[in-house]
Amino acid sequence: MLNQKKSKSNVGTSVQQKAKVKFEIYGEEMIEKEVKLSGNSGRIYLPPDWVGHQVKIIRTD
Repeated sequence: MLNQKKSKSNVGTSVQQKAKVKFEIYGEEMIEKEVKLSGNSGRIYLPPDWVGHQVKIIRTD
């Protein structure tokens, strides 16, 4: 059996950085709002005339 030394300097040092990405979308309207806490999740209220329409949510920060 070979004794192999494991470097402890690499253990637990992997840090993942999320890079910002650019989205280009076309749409009808845009509303900027803050997500509010709702139980164990988040919630955003949108106008009632948006009901039944498809929306896209992009986190900006």
